Amino acid sequence: MNITQMLCQEFGIAPWQVEAVIALLDEGATLPFIARYRKEQHGSLDDQQLRDLSDRLTALRNIEQRRNEVSESLKKLDVWTEELQASLDACVTLAQIEDVYRPYRPKRRTRASIAKERGLEPLAAALLLQDAQLDPVEAAEGYVDAEKGVASAEEALQGAMDIIAEMVSDDAALRGRLKDYYHRDAVIETRLAKDDIEDTVYTMYHDHKEPMRMMPGHRVLAMDRGEKAGVLKVDVVVNVELAQRMCRFGRVQKIAAPSTEYVARACDDAYVRLIAPSLDTEMRNEMTDKAQDAAIRVFAMNLKPLLMAPPVKGRVTMALDPGYAHGCKVAVVDETGRVLDTTVIYPVQRGQKALEVAKTTVTQMIRRHDVTLAAIGNGTAGRETEQFFADVLHEMHLGSELGYMVVSEAGASVYSASKAAADEFPQYDVNIRSAISIARRLQDPLAELVKIDPKAIGVGQYQHDLKPAELDAALDGVVEDCVNAVGVDVNTASVALLSHVAGVNKTIANNIVTYREENGPFTSRAQLKKVPRLGPKAFEQCAGFLRIPGAKDLIENTGVHPESYAAAKALLKTFSLTPAQAVDKIHAMAEQHGFSSLAAELGVGEPTLRDIAAELNKPGRDPRDELPQPTLRSDVMHMEDLKPGMELTGTVRNVTDFGAFVDIGVHQDGLVHISQLRSGRRVNHPSEVVRVGDIVTVWVNEVDVKRKRISLTMRKPGK
Repeated sequence: MNITQMLCQEFGIAPWQVEAVIALLDEGATLPFIARYRKEQHGSLDDQQLRDLSDRLTALRNIEQRRNEVSESLKKLDVWTEELQASLDACVTLAQIEDVYRPYRPKRRTRASIAKERGLEPLAAALLLQDAQLDPVEAAEGYVDAEKGVASAEEALQGAMDIIAEMVSDDAALRGRLKDYYHRDAVIETRLAKDDIEDTVYTMYHDHKEPMRMMPGHRVLAMDRGEKAGVLKVDVVVNVELAQRMCRFGRVQKIAAPSTEYVARACDDAYVRLIAPSLDTEMRNEMTDKAQDAAIRVFAMNLKPLLMAPPVKGRVTMALDPGYAHGCKVAVVDETGRVLDTTVIYPVQRGQKALEVAKTTVTQMIRRHDVTLAAIGNGTAGRETEQFFADVLHEMHLGSELGYMVVSEAGASVYSASKAAADEFPQYDVNIRSAISIARRLQDPLAELVKIDPKAIGVGQYQHDLKPAELDAALDGVVEDCVNAVGVDVNTASVALLSHVAGVNKTIANNIVTYREENGPFTSRAQLKKVPRLGPKAFEQCAGFLRIPGAKDLIENTGVHPESYAAAKALLKTFSLTPAQAVDKIHAMAEQHGFSSLAAELGVGEPTLRDIAAELNKPGRDPRDELPQPTLRSDVMHMEDLKPGMELTGTVRNVTDFGAFVDIGVHQDGLVHISQLRSGRRVNHPSEVVRVGDIVTVWVNEVDVKRKRISLTMRKPGK
């Protein structure tokens, strides 16, 4: 298997591009660095292409490693042949390699191995010949031997059939044909495990039948979860007679001989006893793997826009973290996220006096700190807290001056109880830390959410059932891409944020923070070389993604890599501009001059030159600022207010295989089923139409207040 050729075919790119990416990865370059600063080498592949290519490269190398391991094992067993090696070389999946290896792989004792120990292999070989002159019973009499454990001719024949059955089961080509048949025609049947199980989320799977090839991933994962919980029974159903005929094909003679019946029975037994159970398991595992891979992709797809949500900058922000028993935690942070004030109020379930005290406290805090933005957590008592805050705004007549937004609390409690939170806010109670986190995640979602395990952010489906290593790798990749796409202020970033910068691990991140605390703010990227453990390779990888706002040279607050400073200065010199004069001008000037000719004059690649010009044109540019700002509220709507046909504007909070959940301001997200996302055209996946963070227009289809379910549509009524 030529890995380069396979990657070229799968990704539709040239060999030189694949070879360049492989070489860079093998040198230890990070994917963000390769995507941003090595465009000429790989032909400007984007970060997602590079990540997919890297993942596939790892998978193909694992297949190649297993192929070599099996080949060496066959040689040690002294069964290796050129034909076997050719079969191994033709394999493109790990499952195919294991099928080739199956007949030779050391096995635990089986009925067939016991029969071989009893010397019944010659009898099995004789039966397989299906010689018309052979009397099977008479031949079997010659193998009766009490000392070997063969008490009768019937036992001898059974042992011979066991040997034939295992031989049939180990046939890689047959297994391949049966897998093709399963993929084409197998049906998944599910039913409740017990008749007396009460109504559950799995009731819809009782007496459910569906072609395996058509079963969507979210139903596979739901089915798996129900089976693990002991609520569902799941079967893979095929035409057994047809499968057995496939096993007999080429082994059972059309012109019957006395031994033909025994061979046929052995083939049938091979399928029922050996092949079907293992194929059922393999097909189920394959379905689950595909479903999990798809769910991981959906999770990663949802996570990216959540992390890249536009920050709300320059606003003093109040956060209210709702609660009953422990009250509502309140925190006020300044424009930079520095904590100004904290308290606990009891606006619900404590009577009128506590309510009035809460209103007075919040009003005073708003006035004292000139609060212009509020974040309200969506957890327990969130609806009542939102109503309380809206009442405060009305009483203060601040509806147009102080807007609020309901913010997902997902992960806030996890973070507030973590060591990182304790290190960051040792003076505050765990509950207060949660309120601070809520305020900050509205101000700068990326900087705050990177402190939280991505699995706790709440934008996936069945995340607790997914492969932990693969899920962590995918989500860490998304976080890494987002952090490096935005860039990081090296003088204010937390250890959590710095540790996601390309080339920076947690140790180096800690050392950067320690260095700036001991030596003051960084004034140039060159100072990073003085940070312990931040060597030349790490500096190469991270320098371009670290920003120094306020540095003497504006170039230090751009994405221009230090290795390109000379080219950047040459570009400025070409147009007789200083970095300050170049702002908002240099890109248009370079475009007019012609990037191609300019790149040749300056001896730099055109993609790199375009990036340099874009960065010098807007130093400190944050790509998130170009996205629509979040919608702020000043009043409350209740679920009971919703009526079928009502038109609303909402924010997409989660995208799953079966639809999108939209926040319409009633503390209960509504579901737009995949069938309701678009008129007149089939939607294969909701991600084709919406993504997390999108502002969408929806219409109410149905409201079930008792079950707290809201059905929405994005198909305009009448169309």
